[in-house]
Amino acid sequence: MTPVWALALATAVAALTAALGAVPLRIRRTLPLSWLGWSNASAAGLMLGGAFVLAREGLGLNPLPAALGAGAGIAVLLWSHWFAGTSELDLNRIESVDATYAPRVLLVQTLHGAFEGMAIGAAAVFDLKLGLFLALALAVHNVAEAMTLCAVLCGQGIQISRAATLAVISNLGQVLLAVVTYSLVVPAPELRAPVLGFATGALVYLVLVDLLPEAYEQSGETSIAVVTSLTTSVVILLGGLLRL
Repeated sequence: MTPVWALALATAVAALTAALGAVPLRIRRTLPLSWLGWSNASAAGLMLGGAFVLAREGLGLNPLPAALGAGAGIAVLLWSHWFAGTSELDLNRIESVDATYAPRVLLVQTLHGAFEGMAIGAAAVFDLKLGLFLALALAVHNVAEAMTLCAVLCGQGIQISRAATLAVISNLGQVLLAVVTYSLVVPAPELRAPVLGFATGALVYLVLVDLLPEAYEQSGETSIAVVTSLTTSVVILLGGLLRL
């Protein structure tokens, strides 16, 4: 199997795992906010661990382009949220009556998936095993993030099966951006450090601006900090073992 097909398959599986985020809603129709907080904290930790792994590799290649790429990643995410009108979106409104709320939350998750796919592709350029590992980490992250998305969608009256389908669709950008990033950067080695930096900046922005603020509102600060720290540590540890 070629690297491109391996990457496409891994990210497709990662996108499909988002459907599992609807499973808790089969058990309990209305989820406590604390559950959603821990779910967001898990997603944040997995993403933050991935960002650390990418930053380590990017800085090891060339520190300045990697740092400039990180700044560009933050700027692009900031602009994307502003352009889409989602920069101040509150993800805690599970039973909002605003008809535009659910589509906007779905848009936020789609943006997440696209930039996460770029991170996977950037990691695979450096080392295919690292890219596949990041796809696995983000597959677990997709389940946690989709739990919040499905809770919001179902709170708007959308059926659980449809919410699960929409959660998967919102992550299809991971597949596209992973393959495109890999295909564009492999022939241009000089782009590796800035692209790794860009992906790092994007992931850190998503964690600090989107996931953790919502998690802290949904649950206690101590539990959120513990969950985030543990999941971050697991990704960093496994990523380090992979490089041995």
